Amino acid sequence: MALCGGVGAMALPSELIVHIFSFLSDRDKLRASTVCSRWRECLFYPALWTELKLRIGGDLKGGGSSSDDTPKLEFLMRKFGSFVRELRLELAPVEGYLSPLSSDPSSSRMDLPPGPDNDPQLSERWKDAMATYLDQVLCVFTSIRNNRNLQKLSVYGDTCILQQEGLLDSSNLHQIHQGDKKINEIQQLFMEFLSNSRQLRWLSCSFMVGLVTPCSLACLSNPSAETLQHLSLLDHQLGPLISPSELDRLSKLHSLALDFSDFTSDLCGILASPHRTPLHRLSLLLNGAALEFKPLEGTATEDDWKALVRVSANLRVYIMALEVDSSELLRVLKPSLPLERLHLDSYNTLVSDATLELISQQYNKTLTHFLLLRDDPNFPDLSINRNEDPLVLLAWRCTQLAVLVIHGYTVWSHNLVAISRLRGSSLRVLTISEESIDFDPDQSVCMEGDPVHNLVKEVSLGLGRVWHPCLDSSLVLSEPTQHFQQELHTFSMGM
Repeated sequence: MALCGGVGAMALPSELIVHIFSFLSDRDKLRASTVCSRWRECLFYPALWTELKLRIGGDLKGGGSSSDDTPKLEFLMRKFGSFVRELRLELAPVEGYLSPLSSDPSSSRMDLPPGPDNDPQLSERWKDAMATYLDQVLCVFTSIRNNRNLQKLSVYGDTCILQQEGLLDSSNLHQIHQGDKKINEIQQLFMEFLSNSRQLRWLSCSFMVGLVTPCSLACLSNPSAETLQHLSLLDHQLGPLISPSELDRLSKLHSLALDFSDFTSDLCGILASPHRTPLHRLSLLLNGAALEFKPLEGTATEDDWKALVRVSANLRVYIMALEVDSSELLRVLKPSLPLERLHLDSYNTLVSDATLELISQQYNKTLTHFLLLRDDPNFPDLSINRNEDPLVLLAWRCTQLAVLVIHGYTVWSHNLVAISRLRGSSLRVLTISEESIDFDPDQSVCMEGDPVHNLVKEVSLGLGRVWHPCLDSSLVLSEPTQHFQQELHTFSMGM
């Protein structure tokens, strides 16, 4: 690249080269660093790497190898770990989609048996994946443990297949070379990072095997306790990862994400204190398969929710219920809970029409997002009869509804038309899988011509835009915990 007067780009001052490179993506920066030593020197200037977002291992389509990515991770963390200000990291130790805890090996989103001891090949794969995961987490926290400038740390593990009962027991860890030692070292490094931090504003640790313990948050430094605005601690099996006394230190929290079973009456009482910054966003994950280890006893009551809403008038709640039957849902959906987003996802359990009736009545003024997904070849009908559909009633009552996603339940074509007309253009997202749609030959949409064409035309007219059913159900059935992690991030940022 030549400049005026025949002066080459290499003659530019380093500061100007750094400024030009600041417009490149992280991937392009790394590619450009291989051009020459001068560019390499400029591209590794700390000001260019204040933010680092990485996904190590399987990509969104399930490809890639986590162990192959370890050298890249080590290089990046060695270069930038000590000064990066924002680190967002996703680890996928096993290729392909991973399922949440489930005792049902036939789940279509889980191609592998549920435990490391069922099959010799799986056992070797489990050990290799766990060893790679431990090495990568060690690499990350060894690099950032003395970073006092880190303001945002978000780490997420696609590790559900690793999180089987007894995983952290020595009977499993001894199969991995120095497994117990590495787990202890990781936990110590994490606590060291928390104690050294000085201006942490965002801390998110989701499904990171062996990272967070119930004692970890006690190590958070006082300066970071005063600056922390978002906290996310999610784990399928461990007990509460935060105590009331530790939450009480975090008086500036704006958003919080926890397992539903960990959101106790005591924690709710702390958040309801008038001397705190009002809470704006609360994300809760309810995993039915984990209720055996984390029961609902002691969770926030109706009175607790009322007290919290009195202090945090703008509070909005996002709940994902994974493989939870209707009886448990009715226990947790309190009338005073300011529910904005609800995601019901399952493999085997069914959502009843009574549950949908309750949701549409209790949250008619707050509900904006509703996802109803079921990964099963059968498509049950929620209607008592085809003209009294609870989904139509939900669309009618919930006047703020903007996102509706359905797969795994029968949606009658004329009811789908009714939903589009009730909500119109205010329903920004209407995603219904083609497999879920059925046609009643007695309805007008089937009277003349192609019923699918007629349906598309009528729904498009109702919404005021072009609409089509979703032809690929895999676009709707994302891995649930990964979806929750992504959604809670955007939900919490929207405060």
